Amino acid sequence: MTHRYWVVGGDYADSQFARIVPGTETISGPFPDEVRARTEWQRLTFRDRCAALTRYTIAVEPRLASQ
Repeated sequence: MTHRYWVVGGDYADSQFARIVPGTETISGPFPDEVRARTEWQRLTFRDRCAALTRYTIAVEPRLASQ
């Protein structure tokens, strides 16, 4: 089994991080390994240092190997 990695996130409505602001959603990927996904996560997270309500996370998608 292999995995694909995605970086997802955007701007949130408040500091509870429960509701994302429509139109600010970001999905990057898929990435073949965690190192590349983490590099993208760092780029997105730290590009706007004053964006206190912006958050990104790395999501892992398990993929079945070809049969």
